[in-house]
Amino acid sequence: MNPHLIKLLGLSGLAAAIFAASGSLKAEEVQAPSFTAEPCCSLCPAAHDAKNYVSRYQQNFTTLVQAQGDWLFRTQEDLRTEFDTSPAGYRRLQQLHDAFKSKGVELVVVYQPTRGLVDRNKLFPAERARFDYEKALGNYQAMLGRFAKMGYHVPDLSPLTNEQQAHDFYFRGDQHWTPYGAERTAKIVAETVKKMPGFADIPHREFETKVSGRMGKTGTLHNMAGQLCGTSYAIQYMEQFSTEPKGEAADGDLFGDAGNPQITLVGTSHSGKNYNFAGFLQQYIGADILNVAFPGGGLEGSMLQYLGSEAFQKTPPKVLIWEFSPLYRLDQETIYRQMMSVLDNGCEGKSADMSASTTVKPGKNELLVNSNNRDLRNSGHQVDIRFADTSVKTLHATLWYMNGRHEDIKIEKPQTSDTDGRFAFELRTDEDWANQNLLAVEVQGPEAGTAPQQVEAKICKRNVFPSAEPHVAQAGL
Repeated sequence: MNPHLIKLLGLSGLAAAIFAASGSLKAEEVQAPSFTAEPCCSLCPAAHDAKNYVSRYQQNFTTLVQAQGDWLFRTQEDLRTEFDTSPAGYRRLQQLHDAFKSKGVELVVVYQPTRGLVDRNKLFPAERARFDYEKALGNYQAMLGRFAKMGYHVPDLSPLTNEQQAHDFYFRGDQHWTPYGAERTAKIVAETVKKMPGFADIPHREFETKVSGRMGKTGTLHNMAGQLCGTSYAIQYMEQFSTEPKGEAADGDLFGDAGNPQITLVGTSHSGKNYNFAGFLQQYIGADILNVAFPGGGLEGSMLQYLGSEAFQKTPPKVLIWEFSPLYRLDQETIYRQMMSVLDNGCEGKSADMSASTTVKPGKNELLVNSNNRDLRNSGHQVDIRFADTSVKTLHATLWYMNGRHEDIKIEKPQTSDTDGRFAFELRTDEDWANQNLLAVEVQGPEAGTAPQQVEAKICKRNVFPSAEPHVAQAGL
């Protein structure tokens, strides 16, 4: 435009001229742009082939199934229809219940429903048709009944299945429940706890829960899909919550003014701080709860750590809430051998049938030898080994018997656990091992090039806990 003309028109005239010029543009030139979008991350063929799930960790995801949006499921775990264990597993679960009962501890089992049971509506029609929901639900409820028949207190979480809620119970691409799923579960668990004998004697306290922020979840299922297919998924954001005593300022005191909590929560990473399951339990139960669960603990990690603690050994709780998912096998003999021994506090305060204190070096080290041919039959004894280095989290041991037989045992504590260097376990009694007589105990020393380690070892008699309930038939609970 001519600068002289600008001066003549002034600012208002200039604006009018520009407007007039713009009006001469064709209508189609000023239309809003249009976009098309396609689904982000359909699974590649490699994700559907079980052979590609190589490592032990990867096998937990065999095999991924694409669902609506960013939802993924695992065929073996999320879409399972069987909920059961072996006769040996039922026998051990009964023994564990009876052992706690003899110490005055009531066990509550929080047995999570699978993602398939809860969120089957997220599956595509073909996968939904292949997943036998009615069979899965019936078998899940039957397993809850088996726990109850053994004497456990078992909240019925089946009303949480086939949900149609606004907020997801589980994350789209992760095996953990969301804080909303944790809250819905806590409401049902609380109703079970409040009906238990002796609940009235537990000090009551009011709690309130508030939104404390937002969390972003990069899902484990999404990560696995990324490893196999090279795809990436959006982070799912979710509100986080915190629970505090009602009307009381948070002062960092774990127990407040209520003393030692008489309810303890053990479990998996689902009971961790991110999901506020313990907080919701406090709100709906109306009592203080000691939460000892930690991420990466698996089925037994937090349970074993807690049982070996001074808190449990001196002041066991009245109620122990044990949260876990059907992912875990319930017939892992080595786990029960540890639980039963640590529940009995190993050889602490007991007369030792054999003991030794020595320094172990790299390679195999002989700790104990039954040179006097004592009666150390497996059925009545346990082993208690303590490393001076409390950071030791793995024990490799070989147990030799009088007839030349031997057992190799490996115990690994979670890397996320607070360890004390102690490994206590019963001698093996499954199958035909009960009458074996122990000859010697060997342990694997530290890695080559590292300093020797001081170790104490004892063999002592184990406590045979009285049965608190009639034992269920091994096969047909």
